[in-house]
Amino acid sequence: MAFLGFRAYPTPILKPLWPFFASSAIVYFVVAKLQYSGVRSPEYAKDPKNPYGA
Repeated sequence: MAFLGFRAYPTPILKPLWPFFASSAIVYFVVAKLQYSGVRSPEYAKDPKNPYGA
């Protein structure tokens, strides 16, 4: 008998998908770092559309 859809043999989820979770975290941090460096660069510091411009 299945209780709420759980079976006696669980389907592996994390084991085959761990490379995708790891790569998504790496891509997230790299894009965040690139965005931060791009917003803070002196080339765009005086741009009026820059939210961090002084």
